[in-house]
Amino acid sequence: MSDTLLYLSREDVRALSIPPAAAREAVLQGFRHHAAGLNRSLPKSTLTLGHGHGFQAMTAASSPLGIATVKWVAMAPVAAGSPLPAVSALICVSDYETGQPLAVLDGDEITLMRTAAISAAAASLLAPAAPQTIGFVGCGLQAHAHLAAFHDLYPGLTNALMLSRSRSSAERLAEAARAAGLAAADIVDDADALLARSDIVISMVPGAAGMTPFLDAKRLKPNALAVAVDTGRSWKPETLPAFDLLATDSLEQSRAPYGADGNPVTTVTFQQDLIGLAAAPQPNAATGRALFAFRGVAFADLALAHLAVARARAQGLGTALPR
Repeated sequence: MSDTLLYLSREDVRALSIPPAAAREAVLQGFRHHAAGLNRSLPKSTLTLGHGHGFQAMTAASSPLGIATVKWVAMAPVAAGSPLPAVSALICVSDYETGQPLAVLDGDEITLMRTAAISAAAASLLAPAAPQTIGFVGCGLQAHAHLAAFHDLYPGLTNALMLSRSRSSAERLAEAARAAGLAAADIVDDADALLARSDIVISMVPGAAGMTPFLDAKRLKPNALAVAVDTGRSWKPETLPAFDLLATDSLEQSRAPYGADGNPVTTVTFQQDLIGLAAAPQPNAATGRALFAFRGVAFADLALAHLAVARARAQGLGTALPR
């Protein structure tokens, strides 16, 4: 038994420079393992203390990877201009067989990578062939992670559209898109125009008291993919039947997209999940409008934590802490 524990800080995880393709494949393999019954995972458990205030636990174990993990997520309201984050996370890693603690690592960077990797994994199975234009609704940190993940998956992307309440965040994302090699990166003020022009739309709108959904599914191209990182809260519920296919990461965890009030919508239900889609021997080509809305599953965090710890050990990164 080791008498040390590997600790990976946020900077350590960033220094690993995990490629988007490696993250996407690790997550896809996690979904395949789950479909084969080789993973155990619990739906997200949430302790709500107030609006924007609470704690979550996400627990999973993987026989093929030989580890079990729990991600502990803390959410708290922060005042405008505060240097404190609204969400903070840590991941604890234990040996699958012995239960001995192996590592503790920053969960914020893992969550960024994991979320973008799940979105890209779904897009690899649901997006129209050879998309040219990607639209971002919300331009924060997740948008940058998704830009990297989707440009890696679709190097033929030529155009990016940005819609954000913050002009400065939209400008930073547009600059990143141009630096990545996209021919055009335009900031737009009209949601309908963004939907009409995009082959793929990523919505990442934070929850807020009094928020009103503003994205109209009927405005999308007839063959387009919408990825709702925000679980669907920015989409008008009455327009969701315009989607030909509605999918999520896990039907066990979610049966429908979530509205602005934090509750499942009543206008539609999910038809498929990424567990089944990833396990299909030959996925059907996507046709029509598709929505992928998800909350995140614990075994995807496990897959990225396993990858991070393995790369850290190979590269000699991290700090050995006494048990």
